[in-house]
Amino acid sequence: MADPARARKIAERIKALVAQYLEHRIKDERLGFITVTDVRVTGDLQHASVFYTVFGSDKEQEDTTAALWDARGRIRSHVGQGLGIRLTPSLEFIRDAIPEGAAQIEEALKVARERDAELARSAGSAGYAGDEDPYKKP
Repeated sequence: MADPARARKIAERIKALVAQYLEHRIKDERLGFITVTDVRVTGDLQHASVFYTVFGSDKEQEDTTAALWDARGRIRSHVGQGLGIRLTPSLEFIRDAIPEGAAQIEEALKVARERDAELARSAGSAGYAGDEDPYKKP
């Protein structure tokens, strides 16, 4: 089991190496506007999960996923050269669900704002059900 601080440093280095390789070395037309958002490394440093987002349509996202899986070996080789550790971790590319989650949160906030505005409008014209001051005074 590796030190968590070391695993975190290796994950950050893998993130930088993968992003650099995708930006400068891959010449695949299927690769869209991609952003590497996070990398998580297992405790034994044998496996790395690379999370990414793609800007574009569903077809562009699928094409980018295919391009990443086709270039996985070359990317792993570049990561191994850049890391300089004994064993290069295997790479798994996972599309990050951050944009979809953010869209759902935005929609929920929009509905909540509309309900608050409706409640404020109805409260403005509301009157008391009984007397204004329901407590008896001597």
